[in-house]
Amino acid sequence: MEQTIRRFVILGVVLVLVATTACSHKRKPLVPLVLGGDVKPQATALTEQGTHAYQTQQYEDAKHYFEQAVAEAPQSGQAHYNYALALNALGDSAVARRHFLEAADLAPGDKIIWDSPALSPYGNPENKNKATLKPFSPKRSAFGTGTSGGY
Repeated sequence: MEQTIRRFVILGVVLVLVATTACSHKRKPLVPLVLGGDVKPQATALTEQGTHAYQTQQYEDAKHYFEQAVAEAPQSGQAHYNYALALNALGDSAVARRHFLEAADLAPGDKIIWDSPALSPYGNPENKNKATLKPFSPKRSAFGTGTSGGY
């Protein structure tokens, strides 16, 4: 009897470990992308500076560099994506949304841009002109807050 209980305990522990491992998938960190295609060397240099600033959490500086990179390479999906990352980090989600969608439009085959967790809250790029699409933000319920709500 004791051996049977021991087996069930071991089986339970193994199942918990397997379930925990299977359910814990790490999200990839958001990192700026290298500009692809035929872009001006100035855009590449600005992107490198912006990437360094972004990785050191100097998001205002990163925004500045990535904005200039977009000006130098306006047809680069990667440039728009990087700029959107910096805007998103600074909390400017409305402008970030436009640049994430622009990045997706300019780089239709780029799986990194399309599969990015940064882009996913913004929905389908075909709906980019609909003002109702917003990233999810949890709202507090009014239930139990002690306010009567006018009743």
